[in-house]
Amino acid sequence: MSADPAAPATRAGFVALIGEPNAGKSTLLNRMVGAKVSIVTHKAQTTRARIRGVVAAGDAQIVFVDTPGLFRPRRRLDRAMVAAAWSGAGEADIIVLLVEAHRGLTQGVGAILEALQDRIAPERTVALVINKIDRVSAPDLLALTREMNDARPFARTFMVSARRGYGVEELRDWLAGELPKGPWLYPEDQIADLPLRIMAAEITREKLTLRLHQELPYQLTVETTEWEERADGSVRVDQVVHVMREGHKGIVLGHKGETIKAVGKASREELETLLDRKAHLFLRVSVRPNWQEEAGRYAEMGLDFNGGA
Repeated sequence: MSADPAAPATRAGFVALIGEPNAGKSTLLNRMVGAKVSIVTHKAQTTRARIRGVVAAGDAQIVFVDTPGLFRPRRRLDRAMVAAAWSGAGEADIIVLLVEAHRGLTQGVGAILEALQDRIAPERTVALVINKIDRVSAPDLLALTREMNDARPFARTFMVSARRGYGVEELRDWLAGELPKGPWLYPEDQIADLPLRIMAAEITREKLTLRLHQELPYQLTVETTEWEERADGSVRVDQVVHVMREGHKGIVLGHKGETIKAVGKASREELETLLDRKAHLFLRVSVRPNWQEEAGRYAEMGLDFNGGA
């Protein structure tokens, strides 16, 4: 049977969000999707895995790749995160560079621009998104737009506030029109391609990151060890928080276990919202000094153990 020539042509493709840590990539992704698929915290380098959010925009399906923030790597985990970011950009149909309006063309952004020139072919579509526009004046925005486009000619420049939603719809519609024609890549009702076990672990890691201080959030990871579907429709989820030192375990537990209890409660409530059913979440803390050198932990996060090594 021949296709109906009057039927609208569908479009689908991948859009990579790149930028410095804390540029607002996860916030923009969650705003685009209309649901929480990537963890958002006030700390940099929170996103580890290349989380995909799926957005339907008219006849187009936009698959977002939320990459780790690009920064100067020091540890193996850092190198794997940066390698994942550039891998995501290299595989995408469109690359979106996010910069913070109030910080402008920083040294880090300059390094990303240089890397784009070295790693990405000139004919590739790269758009500029200036985020957090509510934090600067209009003249400063225009000056930054000129400065950035002088450094690299972008296909389009958008000014948005991902947190407030300003300008996001215009960006989404433009991306939809730029994607290649083709069938949709995911089912219509799917918003992410992460397994629920990993999404549950990410939720708990977010709650820990929000409650803990300084460097500790980067010294821990969360693993979902058991996922039991119960006869009453609820789910039991067991997770382990791996920390690198005995002293970290006490910090994660808190006085009389108050910290881990609060984290567990907040994580369970968000998990129940995500699943739309009752969840029983059980957390324990394990000292695992070398978890950052275990290939299995990287596989769970969607990272290449040897990436950037």
